[in-house]
Amino acid sequence: MKTIAVIGGGITGVTTAYALAKRGFAVTLLERHRYAAMETSFANGGQLSASNAEVWTHRSTLVKGLKWMLRNDAPLLVNPRPTWHKLSWFAEFIAAMPHYRANTVATARLAIAAREHLFGWAEAEGIDFDLKKKGILHIYRDRAGFDHAGEVSRLLAEGGLPRRAVTPEEMRAIEPTLAGQYYGGYYTESDATGDIHKFTSGLAAAAQRLGVRTLYNQEVKSVSSDGRSVTIVSADDGRAASMTCDAVVVCAGVASRQLAAQLGDRVNIYPVKGYSITVNLADAASQASAPTVSLLDDETKLVTSRLGVDRFRVAGTAEFNGIDRDIRADRIRPLIDWVNACFPGVSTRSVVPWAGLRPMMPNMMPRVGRGRQANVFYNTGHGHLGWTLSAVTAEMIGDVVRQVAGQRTQVTGVCSPLPLAGCTDPRHLSSPK
Repeated sequence: MKTIAVIGGGITGVTTAYALAKRGFAVTLLERHRYAAMETSFANGGQLSASNAEVWTHRSTLVKGLKWMLRNDAPLLVNPRPTWHKLSWFAEFIAAMPHYRANTVATARLAIAAREHLFGWAEAEGIDFDLKKKGILHIYRDRAGFDHAGEVSRLLAEGGLPRRAVTPEEMRAIEPTLAGQYYGGYYTESDATGDIHKFTSGLAAAAQRLGVRTLYNQEVKSVSSDGRSVTIVSADDGRAASMTCDAVVVCAGVASRQLAAQLGDRVNIYPVKGYSITVNLADAASQASAPTVSLLDDETKLVTSRLGVDRFRVAGTAEFNGIDRDIRADRIRPLIDWVNACFPGVSTRSVVPWAGLRPMMPNMMPRVGRGRQANVFYNTGHGHLGWTLSAVTAEMIGDVVRQVAGQRTQVTGVCSPLPLAGCTDPRHLSSPK
């Protein structure tokens, strides 16, 4: 197994291609857009947030979803129109609720390990992505939210992540530009922020220098495997082309579900839409009034990142409405209003709206490992933590592929089953390269 195709040129696909190339594989990356990172990896919240490792499979999520169902501006919005995909996804979501604690701890461990890889890659490849290592401040407006955060903090600590409770006075000292009244907060000094699009583009260029062949404008129409080789049919401006390789890694975001079905696998990803605005800080007053410390507002489910001197990113919300990339004014307006309320000195005259589809598995854990066929692999379904977890899951799938390739060399053709199939267990993490 020497030639490997990676489907998807977002953060997950690019990190996967890079990790495989570092292991000596001949990699071809296929992306349907003209450039890397043009969909969900284009303008997310920017947080590299181990402190946001809490999975959503908690009963409070269902309560809030029902309460907010008829509010167009709600942080969590579910289209009540039933589809089989949506119903099956929520059924599995509910079934995963008993694993809330274990999955939160495991996600925290993954996020901590991911930092070492990502920062190391950026330094080694000279990637400038507006990195700020100033921590993340979670803000709470009432005691109920603050008390729940205390319970989450104990789970994060079990996963190896320290964070500390702070008073409103300490919150103002950490981020003096924040306006409003708050019950308290939690501050994670080890978290960071950066521009996901700039990082992904920089790593894609680094992967090319390592020999990765990048094929853009490639709409993958079909993929099939006989266990020994993989055939991919794609179209470039309507012109169909076919390629054959030894193996494939599916990193195609919300399209992964359809591709997996063609390969005989069930990967029940649902597209959960998130919105962001990028506020252009065009004047000195706005630049001085925008925060430099990243925030997460628990009540509104919004996150922020300061990207360089003149950009301020605000992102969040979750919308269950199928494959829908429309940017709705009634979903963007609350983000602008939030900036006006929390940072009144920031001008919102120049605001760039965006929407992206997070690929979410029902248990909130990414699908990382082998498929039904011996030469099919997945690294997808990272949900709201794709940026945070991408580097470590790329390392994990790189190790899985290398292990399978080694077995194929030894056993003339057919791979024996591996315990890592579908694995997201952080005990299997490799050390930073």
